[in-house]
Amino acid sequence: MSSKEPSPTDVQLIEQLASAVDRIKEQLSQVIVGQGEVVDQLLISLFSRGHCILEGVPGLAKTLLISTLARSLNLSFSRIQFTPDLMPADITGTDIIEENRSTGQREMRFLEGPLFSHIILADEINRTPPKTQAALLEAMQERQVTVGRMRHQLTDPFFVLATQNPIEQEGTYQLPEAQQDRFMFKVLVSYPSFDDEFEIARRTTSTPVDNVTPVVAPEEILALQRIVREVPVSDHVIRYTLSLVRQTRVGEEGVPESVASQLAWGAGPRAVQYLIVGAKARALMQRRTHVTIEDIQALALPVLRHRIVVNFAAESEGISSDDIIGQLLALTPTQEDELANDARFKAIFAS
Repeated sequence: MSSKEPSPTDVQLIEQLASAVDRIKEQLSQVIVGQGEVVDQLLISLFSRGHCILEGVPGLAKTLLISTLARSLNLSFSRIQFTPDLMPADITGTDIIEENRSTGQREMRFLEGPLFSHIILADEINRTPPKTQAALLEAMQERQVTVGRMRHQLTDPFFVLATQNPIEQEGTYQLPEAQQDRFMFKVLVSYPSFDDEFEIARRTTSTPVDNVTPVVAPEEILALQRIVREVPVSDHVIRYTLSLVRQTRVGEEGVPESVASQLAWGAGPRAVQYLIVGAKARALMQRRTHVTIEDIQALALPVLRHRIVVNFAAESEGISSDDIIGQLLALTPTQEDELANDARFKAIFAS
């Protein structure tokens, strides 16, 4: 794809993805009211081959949104309710002994678990113990599960959407940083606006009308995921992305003192990768053939908020990871010459 004069083929590919997005949103709007930014981030993650974790208080239709998305995509869907007694075999599957009625011999057969679906809703993921979380981690990263000595490949596309409740902490297990890092986005689901909640109240207290139909096939999703990777990114946008992420790494060159005093840990290289790939998907969804700085800035919060750790002093003052990301966006020049000539960023480029 060219960032100047898109060819007829490029225009066709862009229109193909944008059309798919419009069709999906049209189906979602039959059930889901508002939450436009959340829907956009879910679709960006889907077309980028990423996973999402949604955080919000109960009753904000997180589960309904995910199940409706699966129905509109014509993909197989599994909902796993994570509980403290959930074991790895409950989600990966297990080997069973089965008798062959024609020969009378007993044979081992693998019985697939709920992970063998295209879309996985991991409901209240932080309520299950580390052993089961580790099994999910392998599936998310390697797109396979290991049972005994055998590896079993998962379906493609494979998309994990997890939910967690930020207010009920009794009986929960902290997600390891390694697992949080596998989620492309952490999406915060907020309360609806007055008008949206008015429409929710009207819809949900009358006879429901639900005509959600599949509009995108698995093969089309895989093709669109390949298209996203072909979007060009300028060196300046890559340099800006690296500058933004590397400023979170306490102890490295060029980190602002105000940020260094508030952070215990920063984001790794996966943050850079997800910012760039996500920006490519966002550009195509807006019918553009190239990535801009604005695309990176728009995705900074969902990509970085779960990858940086606020220290105790900052947390005690009510400073969140989102606050620090906002500081970094304000401190990072967007113009190429300003970024290249700034002494602090020269130190970052040389490190």
